[in-house]
Amino acid sequence: MAISAKDVMALREKTGAGVMDCKKALTDADGDMNKAADLLRERGIAKADKKASRIAAEGIVACYIDGNVGVLIELNCESDFVAKNPQFLEIANECAKVVVACNPADVEALLACNTAENGSVEEYLKSKIAVIGEKIAVRRFVRYESASFLASYIHLGGKLGVMLDMAGEATDAAKEVAHDVTLQIAFTKPAYLTKDEVPADVIENEKNVLLNQALNEGKPQAIAEKMVMGRIKKFYEENCLLEQAFIKDDSKKICELLKGANASIAKFAFFVMGEGLEKKSEDLSEEVAKQVAAMKN
Repeated sequence: MAISAKDVMALREKTGAGVMDCKKALTDADGDMNKAADLLRERGIAKADKKASRIAAEGIVACYIDGNVGVLIELNCESDFVAKNPQFLEIANECAKVVVACNPADVEALLACNTAENGSVEEYLKSKIAVIGEKIAVRRFVRYESASFLASYIHLGGKLGVMLDMAGEATDAAKEVAHDVTLQIAFTKPAYLTKDEVPADVIENEKNVLLNQALNEGKPQAIAEKMVMGRIKKFYEENCLLEQAFIKDDSKKICELLKGANASIAKFAFFVMGEGLEKKSEDLSEEVAKQVAAMKN
């Protein structure tokens, strides 16, 4: 039967698939729109599965907050072009909404959870892979359920994200300080909230390194040991959020800033997009050669 251009465009709008794929699906489905959509989904999932071995080292960090529950999530893809597409942020937010609702233990558990309208998260991601044409994967997430309020900051369109769980009353002053602290975290990237959170073995190792540094500088043992105490203080100031100097006014520590607003922090999280992931490196000639070879098959 003849397939009209109007039907092809209607199916394309419904599924997001390419024109030729839509035309073929309608032909195979004898013009049945719903059956054609199912065929595209089936074929799309098959294509999505083939992309599982690709490296997804681009992407975004996003934050979704619903009342006192918030999620910081990293969603990866293969290219910066896709990461900058507004649709990609929608995918990240959809996954984050499921984390808010289902509170999965990890990414594997998240994939088995159901979305509001698109089947499981795994099925939902596969359908998006089929449309976008790149591997898409949830790498990690953090879910906070606050007794007070949450604050967040996303830097450079998703290259880095911060989520802050505040304690105490949600006053205007506390909210203003919370915003400043999210910027502080994004800028300084502290590893711990307080000095007490630093593991004993980390401090012991740091002391040994600092002691050897001082000895290598030619300092006597007794002097070197005294120098270590001063340098450990600097370690705390650099790595513990509450001990850091406020980036907008270095005469104040973050703990003093919070005290002035009668506010406190329960915990915080920050993700740097792609941190620790190996990016695939290929030159243009190799990429073109691969595309030509694929067209011949």
